[in-house]
This record gives sequence, structure tokens and C-alpha cells, in this order.
Amino acid sequence: MLIGEVARRSGVSTRMLRHYDSLGLVRPTGRTVGGYREYSEEDIRRIFHVESLRSLGLSLRQISRALADPAFAPSTLVGDLIRRTEDRLKREQELLDRLRAVDASAPFDWQGVLRIVELLHGLGSPDAARRQQTVLAPAEDAPVPAELLAEAVLAEADPYVAGALRWALARAGADGVASLASGVRSEHAEIRRRAVRALAELPGDEATAALADALGDADPAVHRHAALALGARGSTTAVPPLVAMIVEGTNDVEAAEVLGTLAAEPDRANRIMTALAGELAAATADSPVRIRLVQALAELPATSAHGLLRQLAHDEDRAVAAIASALVGIAEERPRG
Repeated sequence: MLIGEVARRSGVSTRMLRHYDSLGLVRPTGRTVGGYREYSEEDIRRIFHVESLRSLGLSLRQISRALADPAFAPSTLVGDLIRRTEDRLKREQELLDRLRAVDASAPFDWQGVLRIVELLHGLGSPDAARRQQTVLAPAEDAPVPAELLAEAVLAEADPYVAGALRWALARAGADGVASLASGVRSEHAEIRRRAVRALAELPGDEATAALADALGDADPAVHRHAALALGARGSTTAVPPLVAMIVEGTNDVEAAEVLGTLAAEPDRANRIMTALAGELAAATADSPVRIRLVQALAELPATSAHGLLRQLAHDEDRAVAAIASALVGIAEERPRG
């Protein structure tokens, strides 16, 4: 079969076939009387082998080695190709994200595009100080878009830069909630923690809904941050996890303070009192747990907690009784003062 027909049937150009010949990769086994290349069935089969390996990303030199060595083991080469392909896909994904960020910022001209690209470079810098400076001192005519801030928050490991990002995102309003909400669903616990911390500082029902979703998270840090944030927003769904935090002794002071704020309304106060009293009466509650629960009662309005504290002033546990008695005394002294 002559080169023109081989090119037509294989889809490989005559120029590439000649190149393969010059490299010794696929040499036609025959020549016509006129000196034209003539390919055998085995030659054509080799052409298809070469093209198949090229489709995997192998270079012509690698293909030549693979086909020339019968003992060639492809595992190492394929592993290297996988790593290089993953790196290329990562770079292309970064480029795609960058283009989407530019598009989302809706720049009016090329100068606007260049400013957004400069912001992206700043946020992606390996230098934490530069990332923080990019957030805290953006150009006056190029504020950092909320979506970029949200994505940066989810990726930021440095606590100081993360704090600056959350501050800037809170100033931008609720525009970054959607990105942060997707972070709450991440398979990585650290990303979920970053998302919840940032959502806690954003206003609006969407942020509250995303925080409510995080209450059931398997990671303790995630659902505790969510509970504290929801309680501060006045959501009674946070009461059970906040009481659990007091029982466990983790962030118990913060949890008690948030419960005290929630108890400003009578209906909420009754619900909180019921939950605390139930834990105080639990058979599994040891002395340290009961002491923390009594201390939490001090954060509630006196009208709500006074009756239970008076009962606890006669508790069999001396430490519990002493703390409850002192709190009753403080409450009774307060009106006279």
C-alpha cells in the first residue's frame, strides 16, 4: 500500500508518515519499482500502535523505546504520564477558575481585566504577607469580588490571612454565601471549618440556612462553630448542641453565654431551662458536669433560673450546692443594690 492510501485510511498525514520513517519509528518494508514507499500490513499495524500510544501522551522517543524493547515495562511510564496529566489538569482548572473570576467581576475594559488578574495573583501568592495585603489594601477602583474572597477563605491556612479574608467578605455582604455553602459540603473537614467560621460573620437567611446544615456535621469543630453562630442569631435549633457543649466541657463558657442571650425571650428561656434541668437530673452527670451546668444557669435571666438554683442550693453534691447558693445570694442582693 502506497503512502497516500495509508494516509487516507489511517488518518495520519503523509508528512507525519515521512517523519516516522526518518526517525526509524515506522519504516515501510518495501519500495516500488519507481522508489515509492510501500507499506505492508505489519507496517500499518505498527502505525496504529504508534498513534494509540501518542493518544496517551507519550513522546515519539518514548514510543520508539516502548516498541523496540520487548521487555519494556509500561507501569513506570504510565505512572509518570498520570502525574503529568494531573498537573496539567490542575493548571488548566486554575486557568478556568481565573477566567470565570474575571468574567464574574464583569470588567468594563481590558484595564479592569488586568486589575482582576493582579488581584488573583495577589491572593494566590505563596507569601502570606502579600495575600493579606491584597485583601486589606485593594485598589480603590478594584475591590476584591466576594466570590473570589469566599474561594480564598476556603483555601487559606494562615490564621491571620484567613481573618483578613473573613473581615473583607463580611464587608462585601452576603454575595459569597453560595461558595461558602458549597464549602460546608466539602469532604475535607478543614475546609468545612473555614466555611462555617466565615458564614458566622455573614448576614442573611441563606447564611443561617447553611449554618443549620452544618449542625449535623460529623466533625466536632464544625458543628460547634455552627451552634455558636446559630445561637447568636437567635435560632433555638442551636439549644441542644449548645447544652451538649456545656456537658462535654468544650467551649462551655461560650455556649453558656450564647444560651444566656437566647434566654432573653421567655419561650426560649423555658426551653433552655428544661434542657439544663434535664442534664442536671441525668444519672450519668458527674460532679464536674453538674458544676458547669449550674454555672451556665448564672447566664440566664434571674426570673428563669432562680427557682432551680434555690433547689440546687440544697443539693447533695457540696460543690454544686455551694455554687448554687452563692448565685442565689447574688441574685437576691441585686434588687436591693
